[in-house]
Amino acid sequence: MTMVDSFEKISCKIFPDLYKGSHFVAKEIAALIREKQKKKENCVLGLATGSTPKTLYKELVRMHKEEKLSFKNVITFNLDEYYPIDNDALQSYNRFMRTNLFDHVDINPKNIHIPNGETPKDDVKEHCRQYEKMIEDAGGIDLQILGIGNNGHIGFNEPGSGIYSRTRLITLDTSTRIANAYEFANISDVPRLAITMGISTIMKSKKIILMAWGPGKAPVIKKAVEEDDTEHVPASLLQNHDNVTFVMDESAASELTRNKSPWLTGDCDWTPKMIKKAVINMALKLGKSVLSLTTSDYNEYGLSDLLVEKGDAYEINLQVYYMLRDSITGWPGGKPGYNVTTHPERSEPYPKRVVIFSPHPDDDIISMGGTFQRLHDQGHDVHVAYQTSGNIAVTDEFVTRFLDFAVGFEQIAGIDTSKSGKILKDARKFIANKKSNQVDTPKIRAIKGLIRRCEAAATCRYVGIKEENIHFQNLPFYETGTIEKKPMGEKDVQITVDLLREVKPQQVYCAGDFADPHGTHIVCFNVVLEALKRIKAAGDPWIKECWLWLYKGAWQEWNIEEIEMAIPMSPDQVLKKRFGIFIHQSQKDSVPFQGSDAREFWQRAEERNAATAKIYADLGLTHYAAIEAFVRWDY
Repeated sequence: MTMVDSFEKISCKIFPDLYKGSHFVAKEIAALIREKQKKKENCVLGLATGSTPKTLYKELVRMHKEEKLSFKNVITFNLDEYYPIDNDALQSYNRFMRTNLFDHVDINPKNIHIPNGETPKDDVKEHCRQYEKMIEDAGGIDLQILGIGNNGHIGFNEPGSGIYSRTRLITLDTSTRIANAYEFANISDVPRLAITMGISTIMKSKKIILMAWGPGKAPVIKKAVEEDDTEHVPASLLQNHDNVTFVMDESAASELTRNKSPWLTGDCDWTPKMIKKAVINMALKLGKSVLSLTTSDYNEYGLSDLLVEKGDAYEINLQVYYMLRDSITGWPGGKPGYNVTTHPERSEPYPKRVVIFSPHPDDDIISMGGTFQRLHDQGHDVHVAYQTSGNIAVTDEFVTRFLDFAVGFEQIAGIDTSKSGKILKDARKFIANKKSNQVDTPKIRAIKGLIRRCEAAATCRYVGIKEENIHFQNLPFYETGTIEKKPMGEKDVQITVDLLREVKPQQVYCAGDFADPHGTHIVCFNVVLEALKRIKAAGDPWIKECWLWLYKGAWQEWNIEEIEMAIPMSPDQVLKKRFGIFIHQSQKDSVPFQGSDAREFWQRAEERNAATAKIYADLGLTHYAAIEAFVRWDY
């Protein structure tokens, strides 16, 4: 038993990323299937849906095709399904399972069991009772795969679900509906009910693996793993199961004591970064500025080992204070003639060529609008690369609104409206009869992309960016017309390589905000990273001087101890950024696919930037109106 075991009440396996974690789980499933095959027994799997298991299912499909993993002896029971919903609806879990797994393996369709969202309301109770009986008749679930909601739900067992609950119709928590809104055009389309296996049903499984990816899951993972079991966090009830493992990536595990406060779980390597993390966390917990921390604070907070190794508390305080102070700069491109080694950026060359990569057509202004404007105002040659069209985030209403304008404009100008009028008529007809499982036509997708393109170009003009410095990449991986995107492809990388070689930047900004519910940000980041690595391997001389900075802001923010460059903003700059965000009218008021955050993007950005500034002030630094934060990435 280790010190970690004294904190964690559930076995945890942590992997560098979701791919390695998913591959581990896939191997566990494959081993169980093959073991059962040798015994000529059925393998009964409980399966989950949502974004969490997608990579797992992709790996199982690969194993079937390349390693001859057969599913002929597999019986499956899915956790849940929206209610009511057509089985063929784009958002239905019936369709999800077919698309992501069942249509690509040799499973017997008779062995597939998923709650039926088309069941008449009067028959739902009997349907649930029969679902339980089918699981029992199959011999029980051998291995149950779970995800976890931000509120701790497993399946659709919301907070308050009892440990003895069985398969039933439940009302979805508002936070769950908001979190799942990325699958629908807007929150009002998300069903309010769902059929779900109960906690008791799940707990009867012989083995359980719960998967969690990304920083958004970190707080609830800590609650489920380290705190007392409670019905208010349904996943924590898994502490009462004899064979359960949580499999997660490093970011999902970031709030566990072993990562958040590793000095409490054993020996600690006191690097400058670790010292900064420990002292900042202590100061924030105690409500003190860094320079006011005492020896007693260090001892009481569990940092006596740091004192033993580094000596006087005040000297450590000064070291951390200077690291915080030196991260703050009003010159994101470097201050010309100011050659100080502790400054986040180089003073030379000046001016710099800069490329800001924006995954969606508004991430640039939302996440780093103040820095964007400052780079331009300070004379740098700023380019913006809009990586995707963002067309799925435009509502149908916006299509008809803009087509109405286009036709009306042509009428005013005395232009023949026969073609544009037909496009408008066809669009209205399609939208009026559009089914839940229907993908927009290429023409409507093109119109939606054009709307966002015009908004992005208007934002650049607002900042002062030259027309020739605006680049619309329209990366192919995004262009599926659905929420589900293709993996990063060779063409995506080559488009990015070509742009970088054309501009030869000394600074690149890229989204490091991977909580985006569509997964677009992480793909866009990987495209840029792969492009930079290829150019570096090819030996292009300019790449040696190209620094990569990551921003957040649309979905989450950096922890204070991670920040390497902090760009302060005045109240006027905050307002200017807000007005820049307002240009994106198609994303205003009702945010399509808003994820688990009900606020509009300008509200998210302002409140996060203000919160960062306040934390700096609480730690004893100057209190600015807002701060945008960046982390440098070595490639």
